[in-house]
Amino acid sequence: MTRTFRLLALLAMLVFPAVQAAEDNSPASGESLASGETLADFFSAAIDYSPRLRIAEENLNVVAARKRMATGNLLPQVSAAASITENRRTALDPFFQVDRLRVFDGERSYLRLSQTLFNWQAFSMRKQAGLTEDQVEAEYFYELAFLLTDVAERYFNVLQAQDALDSIAAELEAVSNQLDQVESMFDLQLAQITDFYQAQANLASVQAQQLQLESDLALAHEALRAISGLEPGRLHTLRDEIEMPDLEGDVEFWVETALANNQQIRARQFAERVANERISERMGAYFPQLSIVAMRQNTNVGFDNAPIDQSDITYLGLDITIPIYSGGSQTAQVREARSQHRIAEHDLRRVELEAREIVRSAYLQSVSGDTLIEAAEALVESTELSAEAMQQGLELGTVTTVDVFIALRDRFRAERDLQRARYDQIKAMLVLRREAGTLEAEDLLEVGEWLEAPRPRP
Repeated sequence: MTRTFRLLALLAMLVFPAVQAAEDNSPASGESLASGETLADFFSAAIDYSPRLRIAEENLNVVAARKRMATGNLLPQVSAAASITENRRTALDPFFQVDRLRVFDGERSYLRLSQTLFNWQAFSMRKQAGLTEDQVEAEYFYELAFLLTDVAERYFNVLQAQDALDSIAAELEAVSNQLDQVESMFDLQLAQITDFYQAQANLASVQAQQLQLESDLALAHEALRAISGLEPGRLHTLRDEIEMPDLEGDVEFWVETALANNQQIRARQFAERVANERISERMGAYFPQLSIVAMRQNTNVGFDNAPIDQSDITYLGLDITIPIYSGGSQTAQVREARSQHRIAEHDLRRVELEAREIVRSAYLQSVSGDTLIEAAEALVESTELSAEAMQQGLELGTVTTVDVFIALRDRFRAERDLQRARYDQIKAMLVLRREAGTLEAEDLLEVGEWLEAPRPRP
């Protein structure tokens, strides 16, 4: 249950402060927040909005109720009943040899207490209910962790799309200026007509890329809106300098951690144990059932409502049921339970393999993130210098306009690659911790601290 408490703490640290902030900023009429800006805004909104999380929560309530039902079948059962009847009975008088009619009121009441002493199937069902509760709880917390990382990923997708759009706008401006310069040179007969056409083609290419990136941003906005129910406002942007936490251990360490802590794997482990216990339950149909019964009865009618003297009956006894033959249905149920157990084993194996793959991929992407970012930063710096050199070379007549446009394209492409590398590293780190089962509230709060309010646009 330690894992449960840690994730409940995650909810308390993430949701409650964000909900309070939303209440403080909400209109006086009590309307909910229509748009979000911070990552915490979207976390809290998604937790309230997600139908999958609500389904997982209700599944918890369902299995808790089933567990109480299974427990109740093993507790004392008390029942009472009473009846009042008006009876008309015609019977042959043995002395006078004539039918006589007798009218009388009948009363019958009883109080019955029974307690199961031995019922293997009921015991097994109680154990299954407890294991199923653990399974559904693990599924709920995996759904919660998946939701939070999915929200963060979609949030960063919006930021990445916005950064790419800003970059392409800057590239469009640079290419437009370059086109104006080529046009001036062409008017002065310092450039060929092919250079002018090439500049126009490059401008059209950048404009087409801008339209594509605008579409990508709209799709990213819609994805974030769909998962949270909030309209993305002026989202907080990623700081220029962030310090990613170092990963401890090698890839095998993280794989072993995932096999021990991944909530999906834990859920399938509980499911396998439930399926194994179901075999025991089905086998229990061959065992006798024993219970103790105590009854207090008061009646003045007997068999077929025949009148008898008022009587009070109290008895205490043992009720034993021994199954003998059920037409082969119990044998078929045992075979079914064994097949379901094998299915659960294979399902557990499938989830373990998927978790291994995701963990290894996320780990490699995380550890290579710093190297990729450093390489991308170096590339950005070199392409900026190259673009400046090409511009100077064009003015001196040592390079062509094609060389300048290629240098501009490479410069802004390197800039967008750097942005993508930074976001990919953060998303890989969150996925790694989620699949390893080590995602903490502090991790998500730390990610939120890497963001800052956007600068006012000129």
